[in-house]
Amino acid sequence: MNDALLAEPHEAPPRQTFAGEADRRRLTPPALKALVRLTAAWHVTKEQAAALVGVSPSTWDRIRQGRWHQTLTQDQFMRASALIGIYKALHLLFADDLADQWPALRNKGPLFENLTPVESMIEGGIPQMLEVRAHVDALRGGL
Repeated sequence: MNDALLAEPHEAPPRQTFAGEADRRRLTPPALKALVRLTAAWHVTKEQAAALVGVSPSTWDRIRQGRWHQTLTQDQFMRASALIGIYKALHLLFADDLADQWPALRNKGPLFENLTPVESMIEGGIPQMLEVRAHVDALRGGL
């Protein structure tokens, strides 16, 4: 008889969420490193970067300088996840230069209403970040 049929059912590991403090503490350093890199690649201002991440400009300065040693909140992780997903999808869709320029290009599409994607995400917060991520994924055929 097949040993796999006799084995105890394998229990799936717990689903990764941003709700648990331990997960957020563990994931904060790589998330911050990615956010610093993508905001630099996108050439956003300090104020824009802070607004995208959901922190004050002075906190963003400390993050950028590696002097902020707190844990991101669940809200900030949602922002980070959306932004990192957008960054990755853009680099799958376009050459690196255009992928990094796209967030700052004025867009006349109905999702953006003649704002840049960065301006649109700052104005619309997390819901707009998720819409932009879905839009970029759809452009590359990911949906």
